[in-house]
Amino acid sequence: MATMTIRKIDDQLKARLRVQAARHGRSMEDEARDILRTALSTEPAQTTSLAEAIRKRIEPLGGVELQLPEREAIRDPFQSGL
Repeated sequence: MATMTIRKIDDQLKARLRVQAARHGRSMEDEARDILRTALSTEPAQTTSLAEAIRKRIEPLGGVELQLPEREAIRDPFQSGL
């Protein structure tokens, strides 16, 4: 098994870990190990793009046809009316 050292832990965080470990009747090291095990035991959520997430949410409501205005040709920036 590997050993890990965590430096610069906030004093309040360490105190909370100590109290929680005492409540569970185990050492701070066992408590930290259990917290890590629990936090890392779940699978990460599937990441989707924002567009995909919006589409999944809106698609069941049905579609909407939008009237898009016709586009004009792009003006030549070097030809001015002046």
